[in-house]
Amino acid sequence: MENKSDIIAAIDIGTTKIVAIAGRKTEANRFEVIGFGTTSSKGIRRGVVLNIDETVNSIRLALGKILNDSGLRLNEVYVGIAGQHVKTQKNRCSIKIESEDNIIKREHVEELIELMNQTVSDPGEEILDIIPQSYIVDKETGIENPIDMTGSLLQGNFHIIMGKMSMVNNIKKCATISGLRVKSLILEPLASAEAVLTSHERKSGVAMIDIGGGTTDLAIVKDDRIIHTAVIPVGGNTITNDIKNHFSIMEKQAEELKIQYGSAIEEKSQEDTIIALEGLKGREEKEFTLRELVSVIQARMEEILHAVMFQIESAGIKDKLAGGIVITGGGSLLNNLKQLATYITSNDIRIAYPTEYIEGSYSDIINKPQYSTAVGLIMKGFSYNTLEEEKSMYDRLNEEELEEENHKPEDIKESQNNTKLIEKLKNKMAKLFDEEEN
Repeated sequence: MENKSDIIAAIDIGTTKIVAIAGRKTEANRFEVIGFGTTSSKGIRRGVVLNIDETVNSIRLALGKILNDSGLRLNEVYVGIAGQHVKTQKNRCSIKIESEDNIIKREHVEELIELMNQTVSDPGEEILDIIPQSYIVDKETGIENPIDMTGSLLQGNFHIIMGKMSMVNNIKKCATISGLRVKSLILEPLASAEAVLTSHERKSGVAMIDIGGGTTDLAIVKDDRIIHTAVIPVGGNTITNDIKNHFSIMEKQAEELKIQYGSAIEEKSQEDTIIALEGLKGREEKEFTLRELVSVIQARMEEILHAVMFQIESAGIKDKLAGGIVITGGGSLLNNLKQLATYITSNDIRIAYPTEYIEGSYSDIINKPQYSTAVGLIMKGFSYNTLEEEKSMYDRLNEEELEEENHKPEDIKESQNNTKLIEKLKNKMAKLFDEEEN
């Protein structure tokens, strides 16, 4: 029997598929996937719920597959979120440190984040995540962790992720109706980045592109910090739709053509290959060249890559991507995408799989770029759980210290207060002598 407290579960609600996944951390600091279920997605377009009943049915099918295969019944889950309604902004806020010793504690950092949580949200929008970028203590900039430092003013630079409240509530509602409790919503590019980026890439500067069915997600990481995210409302389904419209064929035929013959680069030799499509219900057969098909695909893929480059340039990091560009998601499997991306971005390109971090009986099934987000969701879930445990332990220690302080005899308290007073006097005298010497 599995110890449920060790298990993290997640749902990736995508435009083309729903993925339910459950895993636990191993002693080797990897992730063992112990439950996995996926089904075609209905009711979602470009990351947005358009039909709650259809979406709920798709989620239940994925959950049913996990239950049948592994006997796991999921209750609490982390849920991925994307879509054009998601937007980001950078902001700064500050607080004065008014404790007796001016030492910055965890609660000061939490107060700063809570202040940001209250001041930024626009009407009709909900803050999904607040990611610290750096801190400033008095005038000292570029501080990653200010806890235990001494200062009178603490400032924080934050990357804030927001989504339309109605869209967010629809996703939560779908999960709730499916019998799940949403532990947290996680921006999908953050999850994908967690699953596919190496520690070297994260430190040196890297752009992660996840080309999904409905959207293309971007996360830029440098010095091990997320510095920019974006959701571009174009993906693999857009390419399928382009093929369908260009050749006046069925969507299913267009998808099959993309998978079987698709390429990101048009070549003269493709002119010699003729593709013949059987006519539907007595209609005439359709014929066209491979080159014509590829030209349709390449045009849209170039648009996606140029949109990504616009975001990278907007973040001011175009020349600072020493780790290059990492591409994942189902769209990354398109033939010759690496070559086209290298040409357009002038960067080193890597097509990424999430296998470096996972193991277990499902690892071969999940060893595909289209499951990077799902794997990343359980990885982020473990990170969130660890932070919650640390906070809980910190709060418990604080309570114990406070209780000890309250139970101390008055003479001990007075002695400690006198010691603090003497220390303050010593510090003041030292400062006076320093001033005289200068």
